[in-house]
Amino acid sequence: MSQDSLNGYGWAESLPGKQGLYDPSNERDACGVGFIINIKGEASHSLLRDSEHLLCNMSHRGATGADSRDGDGAGVMTSMPHAFMTKAFHALGCTLPPSGQYAVGNVFLHPDADTRQQSQCIFDHIAGELGLHCVAWRPVPTNSAILGPSGSSKEPVVMQPLVVAAAEHLEEGAFQRRLFILRKRAQRDIGFKKWFYVCSLATRNIVYKGQLTPEQVPEYYADLRDPDFETHFALVHSRFSTNTFPSWERAQPFNWCAHNGEINTLRGNKNWMRSREGLLKSKAFGKDLEQAFPIIDEFGSDSAAFDSVLELLVVSGVMTMPEAVMVMVPEAWQNNPLMPAEKRAFYEWASCIMEPWDGPALFTFSDGRYCGASLDRNGLRPCRYYVTADGRMVCASEVGTVKIDPEMVVEKGRLMPGRMLLVDTRAGKIVDDEMLKLQFARQRPFPQWIKQHQIRLEHLPVPAAKALAATDIDDVPVSRDRRLRIFGYSSEQLSLVLGPMILNGKEPLGSMGNDSVLACLDSAPRLPYEYFRELFAQVTNPPIDPIREKIVMSLRCHIGPEGNLLDVSEHQAHRLSLESPVLTIPELESIRCMSAKYPKWVSTTIDATFDVAEGIAGYQHALDRVCEEAQQAIADGAKIVVLSDRAIGPRRAALSMLLAAGAVHHHLVATKLRARVALIVETGEARETHHCCVLVGYGVDAICPYMVYEAIGKLHRENVLCGKPVAQLIEQYRQAIDDGFRKVMSKMGISTLQSYKGAQIFEALGISSEVINKCFVGTASRVEGTTLEGFAADALARHDLAYADGSDEQQVSAIGDEGEYNWRKGGAKHVNTPTTVASLQDAVRTKNKDAWEKYTQASMDAVRDCTLRGLLEINYGDESSAVPLDEVEPWTSIARRFCTGAMSYGSISKEAHTALAVAMNKLGGKSNSGEGGEDPERSIPRPNGDSERSAIKQVASGRFGVTSNYLADADELQIKMAQGAKAGEGGELLGTKVSKEIAKTRHTTPGVTLVSPPPHHDIYSIEDLKQLIFDLKSANKQARVSVKLVSEVGIGVVASGVAKALADNILIAGHDGGTGAARWTGIKYAGLPWELGLAETHQTLVLNDLRGRVVLQADGQLKTAHDVAVAALLGAEEFGFATVPLITLGCVYLRRCHQNNCAVGVATQDPVLRAKFRGAPEHVINFFHYLVEDLRLIMARLGFRTLAEMVGHAEHLRMRADHHVPKGSLDLSMLLKPAHSMRPGVPTHCVISQDHQIERRLDSRLLPQLIESLQTGKPAEVSSDICNTDRAFGALLSYHISKSHGLDGLPAGTVRLHLRGSAGQSLGAFLAPGLAIDLEGDANDYVGKGLSGGQLAVYPPRSSTFAAGDNIIVGN
Repeated sequence: MSQDSLNGYGWAESLPGKQGLYDPSNERDACGVGFIINIKGEASHSLLRDSEHLLCNMSHRGATGADSRDGDGAGVMTSMPHAFMTKAFHALGCTLPPSGQYAVGNVFLHPDADTRQQSQCIFDHIAGELGLHCVAWRPVPTNSAILGPSGSSKEPVVMQPLVVAAAEHLEEGAFQRRLFILRKRAQRDIGFKKWFYVCSLATRNIVYKGQLTPEQVPEYYADLRDPDFETHFALVHSRFSTNTFPSWERAQPFNWCAHNGEINTLRGNKNWMRSREGLLKSKAFGKDLEQAFPIIDEFGSDSAAFDSVLELLVVSGVMTMPEAVMVMVPEAWQNNPLMPAEKRAFYEWASCIMEPWDGPALFTFSDGRYCGASLDRNGLRPCRYYVTADGRMVCASEVGTVKIDPEMVVEKGRLMPGRMLLVDTRAGKIVDDEMLKLQFARQRPFPQWIKQHQIRLEHLPVPAAKALAATDIDDVPVSRDRRLRIFGYSSEQLSLVLGPMILNGKEPLGSMGNDSVLACLDSAPRLPYEYFRELFAQVTNPPIDPIREKIVMSLRCHIGPEGNLLDVSEHQAHRLSLESPVLTIPELESIRCMSAKYPKWVSTTIDATFDVAEGIAGYQHALDRVCEEAQQAIADGAKIVVLSDRAIGPRRAALSMLLAAGAVHHHLVATKLRARVALIVETGEARETHHCCVLVGYGVDAICPYMVYEAIGKLHRENVLCGKPVAQLIEQYRQAIDDGFRKVMSKMGISTLQSYKGAQIFEALGISSEVINKCFVGTASRVEGTTLEGFAADALARHDLAYADGSDEQQVSAIGDEGEYNWRKGGAKHVNTPTTVASLQDAVRTKNKDAWEKYTQASMDAVRDCTLRGLLEINYGDESSAVPLDEVEPWTSIARRFCTGAMSYGSISKEAHTALAVAMNKLGGKSNSGEGGEDPERSIPRPNGDSERSAIKQVASGRFGVTSNYLADADELQIKMAQGAKAGEGGELLGTKVSKEIAKTRHTTPGVTLVSPPPHHDIYSIEDLKQLIFDLKSANKQARVSVKLVSEVGIGVVASGVAKALADNILIAGHDGGTGAARWTGIKYAGLPWELGLAETHQTLVLNDLRGRVVLQADGQLKTAHDVAVAALLGAEEFGFATVPLITLGCVYLRRCHQNNCAVGVATQDPVLRAKFRGAPEHVINFFHYLVEDLRLIMARLGFRTLAEMVGHAEHLRMRADHHVPKGSLDLSMLLKPAHSMRPGVPTHCVISQDHQIERRLDSRLLPQLIESLQTGKPAEVSSDICNTDRAFGALLSYHISKSHGLDGLPAGTVRLHLRGSAGQSLGAFLAPGLAIDLEGDANDYVGKGLSGGQLAVYPPRSSTFAAGDNIIVGN
């Protein structure tokens, strides 16, 4: 790799700079964490040595790069070893003061002596300015010989500064604050580019870490093996990074904590923290506090950001460490009626001063006195602990990491959701979570503070009635209301989307995916919301299940001026509390006039419209004006700013409320004023769930969608919505929006709206950087696109449509049906049209080549109008390298690279499902079972030799039909992390489609609607995906394991982690994939085009030298050979098709799949309709034959004899010379950057197989003595010890039973296995009938996952002294 490609980002510029679609800011990590502590605070060296076992026995939770010596990072935090430091600095001629009066820490410095000396001088100078003195710098002995090439390339020199007070004796708190300022200033002034990084600098703790494997930590740092190095606790961390680049500073622990998980709301947390800097005041810090700004470093990880804020709260003296953790990571208190009132009031007060740092998180922390762990409100990270008779506690992501005699264990437990495990070494005891929190909650009268100071809507002077009086709306019929045109409404939106929300209180379902034109390519006016795609959790963090886990979710928010974070005051509770971000018209009016009761709560309404006569320039000036007016309003004392577009009329056009609110929010963040005011919008533009989510995501506190309310009133008046009063209809609409908020938040794993607000969980697709930098700072928008002028032109076009002649009385025609959701002639453009459907079916049924050519041309025209790849053309050059067609690999060879999509038996009929399987088996490709299981009888060939067996068996969150036999009967096992049409959501099959046959296959009940949870129940993070891959490989070591991902920003980084987790295949699905049923919000606004995701993934894998390990597949509305060629040139080796094969079998694309009334028998379980199915496997085969022959022509012209040669050669693509983007210009250069130019010399397609190391597992060692019994049924009995690194025990043995005996397996108890010890993850996973496991000891996560008829028993060791019923021995 060239040095230039490595320079550019972060500490020591160790991450590659932004290039192509790779962005280093998207890097992610996960880990294993734990600590061991002497509860009485007694230090010893033996405890440190035990922590080595704790760290090393979680190595499988970390990862290595291409060289096994290159770890992703590991480290240990200990108490300050005073005796050792006394000895070490004595050798330098220094005498240490008493413990607590000096600070020592490990500092990374540049290998160049001059640079290093310069950094040390700056550090010493800053220390002097702060009244501190750096006595000496001690070189830390390290063992560089054990490092791999990546770690060696950026290995720093590690030095320890000895810092003391310069003159006077400082009390410890003041000393800590000066050390905090010293670290912050030094880091800022010296900088990452000079390799400067302070691992820790404290009086009570010290951190040793680096880009090391867990085993290397004590080998690298000789200090840790010195017998005089004694500590009373050791907190360890093993990192799993999604890249292979050197990242010494990203290793953990940090100064105060170590983190396992991912903070999903980081962008919002950073923005709000930056805003709060304008309010921060501290008596303890005084004027020095500003020297610590910014509190959060821009290059740091989410864990580092959390650590920085935690440290600020603690060293300021305003909170103890446990209190600060309670504030930052609160338990789920809003919906818990059993919580004591004092504790509930504490959390409510805390929510007034800071939003939760939300996401799956296990934090371990220590300040020397306290050592503990805190788990997020969902409990989505594993944390188990032992307490021993000799006064130790061992806490870690797994049990069994430290060997302890069973009779020494007095307690075994797990940390529960939202709970804290805390040891107070000064008091010498374990602090009970409930007593601890109640103690803090009772220190101050929080219930009284909330009662006296918190404002609620019912407290306001004007009654907040929810009715809409008839006198509040005009006499214009809803269909002719000009304002609906101004705001872009269509009759299709009113009937298909808003109508069901108003009538049923929830969003409607759709099907078949989104094939309409991208907003940035549409010549028709589009709202800015339509450019934003919701981000969603996949792999590195989990979504939340908004149905089953609704109790941990909350839409309650406090709005209005915040108080000083570095204070504890009753006045901090003086904020307006809202149960929902959606306000009715009367509620908004109540807020507007609340100063009548609360004089300081002055509101200001800012007009968000502009004079039409000023044209495009007027739009831009109005954006600037609203920002200036908002800032001035705050200066004038306003506590509430309302942006309103009510003033629209013949001569006033509306700014997009999204652009206006985004611009104001970011302007106030930049000026550190945002925390001083509530920002509310009164708009006719927002009506759908997505609109409201984007507004809140970019900082809006509350929304009043008045146009919807008036439309409800008019529709009720016109008897379209009748039978219920208007007030109830409005409440049902709000309920639908609130429910939609939970659904969207849950996709990203966010529990509270307070955390979601301002978190910017979106990517913009086709918005210019000019607009992003003004209105949506920090949002990814990678292909440029629509400018401010373009948005202004759209706004003016909609206004012109409403007021063509400028007359307010002019009658206008009814609003039309734009065909956005369903194809309409003359309406919005779609990829699938009646012409393409008819031509394709004619071509494949009659082998009509003319019809095929008509289909191909019509499809290419539609793709050209609607998609990013439509902007591309193949660059054949002068064709001097072209080869004869007969030298190109045959079509039968290429066809093996094709797969059909994961359409479950249930979503489509048996006839359609089996036809696809037969066709793909004949071709040598693969069909996919989908997530609905598969009847074992389909593995028996038909009399004519045809096979109905799906080669790919999918494993999704619902686990329908996933048994040992199902897994054993596969060529490929696909883990469904996300689906293109509903990324971040689980599958859904309405009860009307769950027939007896479907229920039998899925092991469920006929007629019951099946809603899969999002993929999170055993995939919390990257190391959990690694475990699932290991489980599946153990269940069928012959099968390839693939992981299905959906295109979004950062997908390349995620895919790199998936490759390091040992997946064999990675599928990148586009946003436009199909579905049997999903909410329209998910279909329309989640996920991105596969072109972006595929290119980013290919580039990032090559950059990490991981591309050679995995096969890359693309999927999403692939139609023609041109589409396949584009995908191959962007990096795909295999290709998935779903919609087109269904069309060949008879689908006419009516989007009724979820209604069970498919007229052609493709997507129904109705026997009458299934009888109408006329598809045949030959139709599918004919399609692929035509397509591959076209592809071979392209390959021949480009000079590629095999498809493998073609992969990744993006230089053969270019933007069409005749392309036209109506509202700006798109730049696809990042997408087209050839990956082989980013890191020359490394593989650009799969060349080696992953090493799963299955042969090293305990099953494999026992297999020789059990294989006869597994295959013949001869009884057998074996005893063995087991440890936590023995994972997925039983899965491999189950595979052999399933292959030999099928679904029924063997008689119960045929093979008995007696185990002793602490079993690793997935004990007994997919255990087949005939296997019986009993474990004397305990086990980790996923015990009995997918239990398939085997028997499993776990019981405590016979020598245990604890009460079994009161302790935890299995699971998380």
